[in-house]
Amino acid sequence: MPVYLGIDIAKQTFQCTLLRAETRQRHTFPNTPVGFAQLWIWVAKHTAEPIQACMEATNTYWEALATFLHDQGCSVSVVNPKRIRDFAKSMLQRNKTDQLDGDVIATFCAALHPAPWSPLPQEVRQLRDLVRHLEDLHTLRNQESNRLSEGQPTEVVRQMLVAHLAFLDQQMTDLERRIQEHIDQHPDLKAKHALLISIKSIGALTAARLLAENIQAFTHTRELVAFYGLNPQKGESGSSVHRKEKLSKIGRSSLRQALYFPAMNAMRFNPLVKAFCDQLRSRGKLKMVVLGAAMRKLLCLALGVLKSGKPFDPHYVGQVPVRA
Repeated sequence: MPVYLGIDIAKQTFQCTLLRAETRQRHTFPNTPVGFAQLWIWVAKHTAEPIQACMEATNTYWEALATFLHDQGCSVSVVNPKRIRDFAKSMLQRNKTDQLDGDVIATFCAALHPAPWSPLPQEVRQLRDLVRHLEDLHTLRNQESNRLSEGQPTEVVRQMLVAHLAFLDQQMTDLERRIQEHIDQHPDLKAKHALLISIKSIGALTAARLLAENIQAFTHTRELVAFYGLNPQKGESGSSVHRKEKLSKIGRSSLRQALYFPAMNAMRFNPLVKAFCDQLRSRGKLKMVVLGAAMRKLLCLALGVLKSGKPFDPHYVGQVPVRA
């Protein structure tokens, strides 16, 4: 009999529901290595059957526990929290507690059998952490720059803001260097990075961001595009509902942000993307729809060169087709 483990994860603790046939066991553990070991002992007391565990991708709180369970030979699924929320709504759940959330996740796992998760290779995980820290520094710099330009700080505060901006610039320069050094130290990452920058309009930093997201793990372009919310979303129903087409934006936003300016550049200078976008414009597509399509095209081309192991060929029109 299959056994399902629903885990509602938080920063300090995680609530577990062990679902087997009609029985449920619940327990709360600290979100620490000691808590992970306690969980495994608790599971062993209740069943010797293989476990399928499921948890939400909440911040980064889930990652250590998911890795621990994977190392124990447990099948682990990490799903978008929106899927769990929508599943709970479909069950007409009106209350929300940690115990109920664990129950819902276990029931979701038993009903839908989400795809198993695997931990990132260590070098990709290190690259991801470096890239995300760089993103955080960019966000902080923009905030400080806005304070300096939009307000009227006193001279003392202005000097402190200027000094902080200079410090952040130096930190970002150093971090970009470390990212490139990390890529150069790992032959597989270095080879994949070279493939990505062969695509006109994808620079070294954008290529690093794509590798940090481990896009090469996706099998199909449609899955990749949907995962990062770059798939078009239509709203049509009957004769009265006709909403404008837009991006779904369901998924991690940082990759969409990373592709925004490269896509604008590609619409002008990448012959394959330019021809594709010109065709969309001739069909009357709106400006932002065309830009979204260019972002999807770049992402699909990136997956194409990584899967083929061959540099981008602008004359190969059929390289990775994508619909607008």
